[in-house]
Amino acid sequence: MTTTGAGTEAQGAPERTQLAHGYRPARTLPLRVELVRQVKRRRTLVMGAVLALLPFVLVAAFAIGGEPGAGGGDGGQRVNLMDTATASAANFAAVSLFVSAGFLLVVPVALFFGDTVASEANWSSLRYLLAAPVPRARLLWSKLAVAFGLSLAAMLLLPLVALGVGAVAYGWGPLDIPTGGALPAGTAVQRLLLVVAFIFVSQLVTAGLAFWLSTKTDNPLGAVGGAVFLTIVGNVLDAVTALGDWRDFLPAHWQFAWADAIQAQPEWGGMIQGASVSVAYAVVLFALAFRGFARKDVVS
Repeated sequence: MTTTGAGTEAQGAPERTQLAHGYRPARTLPLRVELVRQVKRRRTLVMGAVLALLPFVLVAAFAIGGEPGAGGGDGGQRVNLMDTATASAANFAAVSLFVSAGFLLVVPVALFFGDTVASEANWSSLRYLLAAPVPRARLLWSKLAVAFGLSLAAMLLLPLVALGVGAVAYGWGPLDIPTGGALPAGTAVQRLLLVVAFIFVSQLVTAGLAFWLSTKTDNPLGAVGGAVFLTIVGNVLDAVTALGDWRDFLPAHWQFAWADAIQAQPEWGGMIQGASVSVAYAVVLFALAFRGFARKDVVS
C-alpha cells in the first residue's frame, strides 16, 4: 500500500495560524489610543493637580511660618537644604523634590503602573481586549510604555511648576549650596534634571512591584496599595541600622543619593549604586509580570 505525497506533506507540515486579512498584531492597541485613554481618566487629572498644587502649598507655608530655619534650635550652626528654600527658584525646586521624593512621588508611579492591567480586569474588559485580538505581550508593552510616560511627566511637572512659582515668589538666581558656595542658575537647572532622572530610576522598583501585582489581581486598589505598602516597608527596613551593610541592597537606602548632584563637585558613586540596585530589582519584577501574564487564565 502506498501513501500519497499530499497526505505525507499534510501530516508533516506545521500548523499555520489563519489570520484575518489586514490583521497586524504589532498594530493593535496603538500607544496613542492608550495614552489618550489614560490621560483622560480622573485619577490622572487628580494626580496632576495634586503635584501642581504642592509648590503653592509650600509657598503659603513659608509665608505663614516665616523663613525656613528661622528660630531653629541649633543656633544657626547647621544649615540644611530646607533652610535655603527661599533663596531662589532653584533652591525652592530642590526643596520641593526633597519633601516629595520619599512618598508623594511614589504614589503616581504606583498608580500609573498598578492601575494598568488590573483596572481592565476590574472593568471586565481585559478578556475582550485579548479577544480583539490584542496579543498579551503587545497589551503589556503598550500599557507599560504609557505608564512610563505618565510617571515621568508627573515627576517633571513638580519641579517645573516649582521653578515657575519660585521665580515669582523668590526670584531667579543661583542655587545656594547648604555646605557653602552656589551653582549658577543654568547649571542648577541641569543638575535638577539629573535629580529628576535619578528619582525616576529609583522608583522603578515601585513601578515593577505595582505592574507585577497588576497582572496578578483584578483589584487595582490592591495593586497600587500593595506597591506603596512594600515601598514603605523598604523605607522602614532601611531605618534599621542593625542591618548594617545589608541596607545597601535596599533601593530605599539610596533614594536621597541625588543630594550629591547639587554640590559644587558632584559625587556620582551613590547615585550609580542606587540606580543599579533599582534597575536590577525592576528587571526581575517586569520579567515576572510578563511571564505570569502569558500563562494566566484571563476570565474577567
